[in-house]
Amino acid sequence: MSVRLSLAAQSGGFAVPSEGRIAVFHPRAGHDLSSLPKDQLRIIQPFRPDHDHFAGQGYDCTPVPEAGEDFAAAVVFLPRAKALARMLVAQAAAATSGQVLIDGAKTEGIDSLLKNLRKRCEPSAPVSKAHGKVFWIEGGTDLSDWLPAGPQQVEGFVTAPGVFSADGIDPASKLLAAALPQKLGRCVADLGAGWGYLSAEVLKREGVEELHLAEADFHALACARQNAADSRAQFHWADARSWKAPGLVNTVVMNPPFHTGRAAEPSLGQAFIGAAAAMLAPGGSLWMVANRHLPYETALADRFAQVREEGGDNRFKILHAAKPKRARK
Repeated sequence: MSVRLSLAAQSGGFAVPSEGRIAVFHPRAGHDLSSLPKDQLRIIQPFRPDHDHFAGQGYDCTPVPEAGEDFAAAVVFLPRAKALARMLVAQAAAATSGQVLIDGAKTEGIDSLLKNLRKRCEPSAPVSKAHGKVFWIEGGTDLSDWLPAGPQQVEGFVTAPGVFSADGIDPASKLLAAALPQKLGRCVADLGAGWGYLSAEVLKREGVEELHLAEADFHALACARQNAADSRAQFHWADARSWKAPGLVNTVVMNPPFHTGRAAEPSLGQAFIGAAAAMLAPGGSLWMVANRHLPYETALADRFAQVREEGGDNRFKILHAAKPKRARK
């Protein structure tokens, strides 16, 4: 996936510095960074699975750049979200004295970004390869108007560029919140909590004493800390598929992701179901919402003694599963 980066580095057009730190913004697990000097790299990746992938390979990793950090060069792998892409390029330009390389697929808006940058500075000639482009600009380019002016407020909640449902309450989550019973038990977990809408609703329920929010997106979790600000809430920057609750919980609520990029991957939701079943008390239950076409009922029946659809609409279904079965060892 990083053939464009390799071409740019090997051609000498992108000047890889021999000294100083090189920031790499939002590389994904499939990216090969071997064309860059490993001991100089500072990986900036807020998505926990990708962060852990590079940390496990011995890279210096952080979810967000530290205030005042400066770099000799930077690489930005474009995300699909336009506002987030602009923010990353602006952050890289502001913190870099050398060149800032920008790598993206056509589906990630690389052509539009290049067009906009040509109005602001003089990008290099792009290198086209593998349905995308790579080019670079000079660090120090003023793109401050691409940075968020402050916290993003939507429908009374704080969100951030690039997080799931950044522009408003997700309709599936709203549907699930309306279906939740008034009593959920003493201890509740919200898997894939996002910016905290469902958790804020859970905290309104009677008898909740402890709520665990597990979310892989560092920025979304930072929003959740504000949207579900409560002494009963505990926040975990974690991959919900592998996160372990500190003890058994009474109820799990979740609106699990079902795709990576443009491809649907029901296995993501199935992994969430397995994680939920493993952390629930014997009499516990799972409440989840899913797109109606996704085949989760079989996975639920494998892990729970009782599975029932509790409502929904033509787009989404609310599923309630009770009495978790213990996974065979």
